[in-house]
Amino acid sequence: MENHKKHIGQSPAEADLNLLETARRCELYGIKMTPAKDSEGVPLNLAAAHMGVLVFQNYTKINTFSWAKIRKISFKRRKFLIKLHPEGYGYYKDTVEFVFESRNECKNFWKKCIENHAFFRCSEVKRLPRQKTRIFSRGSSFRYSGRTQKQMVEYVRENYVKRQPFQRSTSLRVSSTTRRGLGMVGTSLSAQPLLPVSSSQSCGSVILSHDVEVPSALVTRPTSASQPSSPRVNPESSRMIANGSICIDSRGSYLERRDLPPAFESPPPYQSPAKDLSSPVSQPRSGSNVHSETTSISTRGISSDEEMSRSPTSPLRSLREQCSTAHSPRSETDTEVRRKRVPADKAYFIAKELLMTERTYKKDLELINVWFRDEVSKEENMPTDALAVLFAVVDPLYEFHCSLLRELEHRLATWEGRTGMPLQTHVQGIGDILLRKVQMTEFYTGYIEKLPFILERLNSAYCSNTHFERMYCDFEMQRVCYLPLTSFLLRPSHRLMHYAGLLERLVKHYGESHLDAKNCKTVLYKLKQVTSMLLKNVNYAANFVKLMELQRDLYGIDNLTVGKREFLREGCLQKLSRKGYQNRMFFLFSDVLLYTTRAPTAQLQFKVHGQLPLSGVMVEETEPKMGVTNCFTIYGGNRALMVAASSDEERKKWLKDLTDTIQNAREPKDDSYLYSSLRSCSSSDELLEQADSLRSSDIVAAGSGSAKPYQHRSNTTVHVCWHRNTSVGKEDYRKALLNYLSGYLLRKFKNSSGWQKLWVVFTNFCLFFYKSYQDDFPLASLPLLGYAVTLPNPHDNINKDYVFKLQFKNHVYFFRAESEYTFERWVDVIKGATIRS
Repeated sequence: MENHKKHIGQSPAEADLNLLETARRCELYGIKMTPAKDSEGVPLNLAAAHMGVLVFQNYTKINTFSWAKIRKISFKRRKFLIKLHPEGYGYYKDTVEFVFESRNECKNFWKKCIENHAFFRCSEVKRLPRQKTRIFSRGSSFRYSGRTQKQMVEYVRENYVKRQPFQRSTSLRVSSTTRRGLGMVGTSLSAQPLLPVSSSQSCGSVILSHDVEVPSALVTRPTSASQPSSPRVNPESSRMIANGSICIDSRGSYLERRDLPPAFESPPPYQSPAKDLSSPVSQPRSGSNVHSETTSISTRGISSDEEMSRSPTSPLRSLREQCSTAHSPRSETDTEVRRKRVPADKAYFIAKELLMTERTYKKDLELINVWFRDEVSKEENMPTDALAVLFAVVDPLYEFHCSLLRELEHRLATWEGRTGMPLQTHVQGIGDILLRKVQMTEFYTGYIEKLPFILERLNSAYCSNTHFERMYCDFEMQRVCYLPLTSFLLRPSHRLMHYAGLLERLVKHYGESHLDAKNCKTVLYKLKQVTSMLLKNVNYAANFVKLMELQRDLYGIDNLTVGKREFLREGCLQKLSRKGYQNRMFFLFSDVLLYTTRAPTAQLQFKVHGQLPLSGVMVEETEPKMGVTNCFTIYGGNRALMVAASSDEERKKWLKDLTDTIQNAREPKDDSYLYSSLRSCSSSDELLEQADSLRSSDIVAAGSGSAKPYQHRSNTTVHVCWHRNTSVGKEDYRKALLNYLSGYLLRKFKNSSGWQKLWVVFTNFCLFFYKSYQDDFPLASLPLLGYAVTLPNPHDNINKDYVFKLQFKNHVYFFRAESEYTFERWVDVIKGATIRS
């Protein structure tokens, strides 16, 4: 009833439009699930959709097999088979198998897949003449018959006839104010969804042409100057966008897709003077099987993607997937008048970087101080001692940064001349603000000193309190928690270092004579003093957080966080066994080497199969064997592990870390290491092959070190290293914690000249994409391990400045920054994640 009350005062057309908008934002709208099981017998739900075959576990989407990556779909009795393109999809198997309850259910789902693929992916469907009946059939003769989506769009465009506006009779209960507005149905309307949105115009909301004048009482005006004012919407934009899925393109790309932002080809009529980038144009999408036709939509300015059915799906292409854009024509003079005028000083862009990262950092603190606090307050039997200390130290930090963010936003607005105040020299800087806020070091000192205690108590409660463990895991599965919770707890420990880095660049740019230089130097000196005193606690917390996360990613081993153990390197190596070389994940610590394999379960965990105490380990290079290069052998006790790296660079990294760590482990120390307990310390290939043959239900019931019944993230470094056959070291993690950047970027569409504006956050070796900085959760993510960042070459036909190129195998993305300084910063931080030590 509460939702129905929100329709009071709306015309019937507005109510219908809001109903469609609400349905569009429902993640499972238009999805019909069919129960099945995977090859290991895990119950799943399958669904055929416009983007491909979707895999659900209960009602949570865990995988998407894109049509572009599927080579063939078939069924054999009760088995449904998906054959994937080699090297293109990167899945760990080239054929994926699902089992249905009966042959009829399997065949019916196969028919649904045929129909969805033909309608959404094919330009046209050939009508084959029916062959004569044969004695022996060679399979099903079922084919899709009918028009495809492209044919329907072309038919509507060619046969478009403006129909008379439909006017619905109203109820007697409609107020007189509403009655007077009913005669204007079909004029300019703005969808007001009942579901919450992050800005005044939701992603994909429908805004009709502004050719017809409408009283202000019936029009919802945008609250931000950066949003377009009633842009034209293309009636042919019935393309499909993946809605609320998790697509894992394991070797090449990953994608966690949410409600996705619209695309745009050119700047909208109105822009914010703060950025020299274009804002996206809101438009309808058909990802939820909602098709709307409106008589007052202008057909000018059509932009279509003719290569929709041919190009392969990639994680960032889903942000636009087959989506076209239109905009209102305007003169070049009007465009120049509305173009933003921002200062060209490098100091301005350094200050703007501080503002952009402060917005993201405030959101991260909000997740702990608001979201997590609210979650634990609803539960009982929580570790109240640790939580009380956590909220006592994080609350003043959150309040402080809310105040700092307001001052920075006002200062940048004044710097840009957006406040109506005269532009004066003395306000062009941020040193005075930071000097007034230098008492923040006291808040950070209290937080960092208490952080080890908080982490240890939370880890102890997680291992011993099943109720807290369940609540903890459920919270991490929420969209707003886009990283492990421990990553957010660790974030404040490096914030002062981020400030110090920004101030160093600012002081270097100012020189000695600038008015703001003295303030910046004073704050910088204070920050360096505090960070040097707290460095030991920061390093301990970072190492402990890594061990905590690995304890959850691995099973078959206990007490990974005990003693003075330090994490050194993790990565994928090929281990020689009786079946040949097979991928194994290796984890190098200061006292032990573990090797694992991906468990045949839906939880994406790794099962430990062996551990080698480093005090008795030797390593040496070996000659290539069985045609595999970059080999070396690890000797431990009565075992010899012959392994091969993916490249000579990876082999050298492993050999150096192993040699140094073995040497340090042999030096006499106090008895501070307590080796973890492993169920089978005499692990071998035979045990490994036996474990692979067990059912997943048997493996999960393996005791306290068993797999947990929750879904792990697929974009963490452990899983990315596994799929991309690479490794990450301790120094790489240290750089990743310091390289923290956010801001607006333009992403180029693959098959057109258009650019899409996205709010991008770089953290934890990954890019997270948002519609705007106000969004609570990311729309998509792109792990960068294995990618190369370069400049576009002439063959790319990129005729824009400040563009960098990301490439991994056949996955290529182009991003455009707003200035030279911003471009250099993005390239530097991404290189830190892609070029590893």
